[in-house]
Amino acid sequence: MKTILRNIAAVILGFALGALVNMALIVVSPHVIPPPAGVDVSNAASMKASLHLYQAKHFIFPFLAHALGAFVGALVAFFVAGSRRTVFAYTVGGLFFAGGIAACFMIPAPMWFMALDLLAAYFPMAWIAILLGRRLTEKTRTAP
Repeated sequence: MKTILRNIAAVILGFALGALVNMALIVVSPHVIPPPAGVDVSNAASMKASLHLYQAKHFIFPFLAHALGAFVGALVAFFVAGSRRTVFAYTVGGLFFAGGIAACFMIPAPMWFMALDLLAAYFPMAWIAILLGRRLTEKTRTAP
């Protein structure tokens, strides 16, 4: 029973902390790379109407938010899970992927960004988190 609870907590904590990282980067984004003049980033209609003004630099932080959110979430899930760590890390990556698909329908973005985001931000970051998690757990086992 303890393992089941740890696995459930792994997914919940992984998703929550990953979402926190995601939102922190999204909130910081317009302060680091200001949006085009006259665009209200809190209004999807304003963003859609001004999409032609966006440059590639305006998509750096959204990509980082999605990628790092999935990475942190998967890494947390890997460390918290009581069993099958890889499965739960990929589960969190899958939840973020589902959110990415939803964002493609709700938030206006060019097709190249949506493709890059869906292909490179979620499952590849979960995979990297798993690799890092394995490496870190191996080091703690072999440490004197």
